[in-house]
Formats: sequence, structure tokens, C-alpha cells
Amino acid sequence: MKKTVGTHLIIDAWQASPALLNDPEWIRETLIQAVEAGGATLIDLCVHQFSPHGVTATATLAESHIAIHTWPEYGYFAADCFFCGEGDPVKAMKMICKALQAKEIRTREIKRGFDPKIEQREFMPQIIEGT
Repeated sequence: MKKTVGTHLIIDAWQASPALLNDPEWIRETLIQAVEAGGATLIDLCVHQFSPHGVTATATLAESHIAIHTWPEYGYFAADCFFCGEGDPVKAMKMICKALQAKEIRTREIKRGFDPKIEQREFMPQIIEGT
């Protein structure tokens, strides 16, 4: 039996551009580019602008999903990229962080699957920047 079914990246990013974090069209385009960078297949994309600020967006993928929630007032966003099967969530994550101009990033990788002893890892900022 296969022990893992996919990779889930959990991203916290700070010191991102407040203007970009509050721009729903920029977020939409960023997710489209992240899907392409990760080699995934987009099924649906939903983007919502909050008032007075903030955006939430989800990209439903054939391989699973990408989701992002922004807090422009803090220069912060939280995102996750879950890919099962084909595709590279790390490339998608790097695209998102670069497009939103995040200067401080913490990403945790979780292998999803059937083995509770699956190894997890945390990315350090220098790994993200060194594409």
C-alpha cells in the first residue's frame, strides 16, 4: 500500500506588499501563475474581497487545492498548497511568495497519507529565495 498520497505546504509570510495583498485581481493572477508553475490543473478559482481590506482565494485543482488569506494591514498572508499525484507544490509556493513580495517566510511541509510516522520538514527562508 502506498504510504503517502501528497504533499501539503503550510505557508506564513510577512512583510509582503499591502497593496498587492489587498488586490483581488492580483491575487487571482498570482494563483493562476502558481498553478501553472506547479504543473497543476485548475478546475475552479474563487476570489473574495473583504471590506475594509483583505482577500481570500481558493484554487480547486485536479491535484487538490491552493488557498490564500491576506491581512494587508499587517503585510501578512497565510496560504496552503496541497498537491497529490502530479505537480510540484514547492514551485507553486515560491511563485506566490515572490508575486506578493514577501520578505519573511516560513513554510512547513506535511506528507499526507497513511503512515503516521511520515517525516515532516520546515523550509528555511534561504531555501525559498534560492530558486
